[in-house]
Amino acid sequence: MTKSTDQDYDFATADFNAVYRGGDLLGGAGITKAPWDIGEPQPGVIEFERLGRIRGDVLDAGCGLGDNSIFLASRGYRVTAVDASSTAIEQAIERAGGADIEFAVADATSLTGFEGRFDTVLDSALFHTLSADSRLEYAAALHRAARPGAWLDMLCFAAVPGGMPEPLSVPERSVRQVLDETGWAVTELRRAVYWGVAEVTREFLAKTGTRVEIDARGRTQLPVWSVLAERA
Repeated sequence: MTKSTDQDYDFATADFNAVYRGGDLLGGAGITKAPWDIGEPQPGVIEFERLGRIRGDVLDAGCGLGDNSIFLASRGYRVTAVDASSTAIEQAIERAGGADIEFAVADATSLTGFEGRFDTVLDSALFHTLSADSRLEYAAALHRAARPGAWLDMLCFAAVPGGMPEPLSVPERSVRQVLDETGWAVTELRRAVYWGVAEVTREFLAKTGTRVEIDARGRTQLPVWSVLAERA
């Protein structure tokens, strides 16, 4: 569960370039390595693919170090992977080796130059990192980048007991409202699990009073919303 704490963080100041170089993600949080870097695709992304929720040209928005993109490319999908962090993209290209993936540094809240290109949009833990206003801009940008009838598959930290503190987690009603206002019709929203590296976030979780499940491999088991939507 999450309890009140004297430790406040300004999540808008998160420095993603810094953390990919071994610096501080967030002042005072003690996070100096990407806690989402588990070295393999997220189980929720694997589940999207298993359910047949990936098709055509795919946009991986906020791709980070590229493990989800690499997985989808290995399954034969045409993947474009974007991230605002140039350091993440550099490392993702190296990690991908010769995989046929289009990598680009791009602002996901605008996605200029990517209009009308994609049949599937994947968001594995980007939405919740944005401010309330930026979430609207982001969802609208995804809508512009998607073709008519495109699918959106999203994993977003859930504001539930045992989850990350707000505003780094999002209530269900907020997810639905943002997507509805930007032209996405939610077809399914349920609880799922997002893996992270427990050791990397141990100090942060202690300061925020957040207690989460940790598996035998030292990974956090964080609750997320698994969201399926269609471009209306």
